[in-house]
Amino acid sequence: MKTELKAKFLQHILNKKKDDQGFTLIELLVVIIIIGILSAIALPSFLNQANKAKQSEAKTYVGSMNRSQQAYFAEVGEFAGSSEFGKLGLGVQTNTDNYKYAISGGGSTGTGTNATPATTVMNQAIVQKNAVKAYVGGVSLSNIAATSEATTLAALCEGINAKGIPNAATGAEADALTFGSATAPTCKSTYKKL
Repeated sequence: MKTELKAKFLQHILNKKKDDQGFTLIELLVVIIIIGILSAIALPSFLNQANKAKQSEAKTYVGSMNRSQQAYFAEVGEFAGSSEFGKLGLGVQTNTDNYKYAISGGGSTGTGTNATPATTVMNQAIVQKNAVKAYVGGVSLSNIAATSEATTLAALCEGINAKGIPNAATGAEADALTFGSATAPTCKSTYKKL
């Protein structure tokens, strides 16, 4: 009986050692490599979606600036100028983490009865951080030839490539739009029309 008890005891100890083995080093390395490959595939996609969300802010703000400029012109008879951002009544910040919003042009030249309203205005989303696209909107006063009526025409342009932070001296893309007397503003070659 002693021998049989010893044999069962040894068998029990050997079975217990098999249960307590855990993972081998090879198995752990394979799992780590698989996790690394999956994260390498997912990370660029995640970052791209984050940039699209940042750019969506600028697209929305510049489009709203265009519409507000048109409404302001209908009410006041001129476009809001560079120092008159608040007159558009948008309720948005002019500086965010990713963009600085500015107006170029607009307003009027001269004073009193000699004041001449500007016929074009450019609304800009100037890049504050790398890896986002710049946006430029333009509104121009145009005459419809058939009826001789004045109307405002607007365009929204998106930079083709992501921009870096612009030079402080040059600011935004001043040459992003071309204004015609009877046509809507046109995007230059480094921008696409939205």
